[in-house]
Amino acid sequence: MNSSDTLALREIKVPSLALHGRRALVTGASSGLGLHFAHVLAHAGAEVLLVARRLDKLESHVAALREAGCAAHAVFMDVTDSASVKAAFDHIEAHHGCPDIIVNNAGVAVSKPALEQDEADWDLVIDTNLKGAWLTATEAVRRLVAAGLPGNVVNVASILGERVGGAVAPYCASKAGLVHLTRAMALEWARHGVRVNALAPGYLQTDLNSDFLASDAGQRLMARVPQRSFGRPEDLDAALLLLVGQAGRYITGAMLPVDGGHLVSTL
Repeated sequence: MNSSDTLALREIKVPSLALHGRRALVTGASSGLGLHFAHVLAHAGAEVLLVARRLDKLESHVAALREAGCAAHAVFMDVTDSASVKAAFDHIEAHHGCPDIIVNNAGVAVSKPALEQDEADWDLVIDTNLKGAWLTATEAVRRLVAAGLPGNVVNVASILGERVGGAVAPYCASKAGLVHLTRAMALEWARHGVRVNALAPGYLQTDLNSDFLASDAGQRLMARVPQRSFGRPEDLDAALLLLVGQAGRYITGAMLPVDGGHLVSTL
């Protein structure tokens, strides 16, 4: 290695994943991955708005974040209701300013064979997982564009947006739609300085599913994952911070799987 090579290496600056000065909104933040994402963003330095319908639970989580020295606020919002979404953003803009990071995490699933699913099941899943992300993202980005501000949208999809599983047909449809919606929004909003990407988790081990994943059926599922293990929520942290931060400034319209290779497993 000559001296010029050494100099070039010294001039490389590794992008920071810190989010100081940023304001992030996370839907479905009263529990699960939404709450986890809110903690990740808050501890990375962002002011975080925890959004969900269960305001009482949000307020207890906000209190814990504030005790840890983080800036956090609780906001009621029903992502399936356009009037509720608009009212929430009116409140946020008036009291805190425009969030420039939007994490569309709110999601539900109804586990029944397709022939047993009814219209109410379909509407619940599609309205929450797909329509809710569309309503939230468009409401946020209209305000960012009006203010001349850049932003980042991360839609929490799933590997079931690319492959399918049994007994969750509306969920698969909603996540496939969300992946394509991500690409469409990325195309239109890039000119405004807004990046839009999808984060696609594989099977993650949580307190809610640990018994199933330890069962014989769960172990058979794990055998189909190339890494032969399930992920944990913290395995999503670096991917989330990449997509919302300066390190990912040239990434838009992407779907980033975090799945131990499950999407590339053999059929």
